Amino acid sequence: MPISTGSGDDGSSSLFGGQRVPKNHPRLDAYGTVDEAQSAIGMVRASDGLPEHIDTLLDRIQKELFVVGADLATPDPEATIPRVSSTMIKNIEATCEDIEQKLPKLTTFVIPTGTYESATCFWVRTIVRRAERCVAHLLSDEKRPTTEHDLSAVLIYLNRLGDLLFLIAREINSAAGIVEQTWDGKN
Repeated sequence: MPISTGSGDDGSSSLFGGQRVPKNHPRLDAYGTVDEAQSAIGMVRASDGLPEHIDTLLDRIQKELFVVGADLATPDPEATIPRVSSTMIKNIEATCEDIEQKLPKLTTFVIPTGTYESATCFWVRTIVRRAERCVAHLLSDEKRPTTEHDLSAVLIYLNRLGDLLFLIAREINSAAGIVEQTWDGKN
């Protein structure tokens, strides 16, 4: 199948199952933002200085984001596609706990800086937060048909993923011996 089909030249795109929607549809905005986060994680992984266990974790996250994107692109609750699961959410929570135990406790805000890899992870976190807002908007849309698949698990997953990316950024800085810059509320 060729990459350029011309089918979107009219400003529409297909959801999984064939339904055509405008390219500014909230579902496309949500899974497009997830795609953006996935690509930005690729930028982190492209670095030579990334610890192997972090690369392995980010590889898992990129693969999970395909599931998130598929879930967002498939409003039909009967479609047999991978969906965001409670197991995916629990795995993220467990990973957060593992990383958090290794890091100093926070008492102030962390300024998103440090190594290139860490700063990029902080940036990816903000993209994931935007995706989360897109899904929250989609869930709150009163015009959304009640026959659509519920995206509550996607919202929870993205919320936890934002937390995890923050912790990964901190762990990368810690592994590199970078002392975190913090903001205590004063200029």
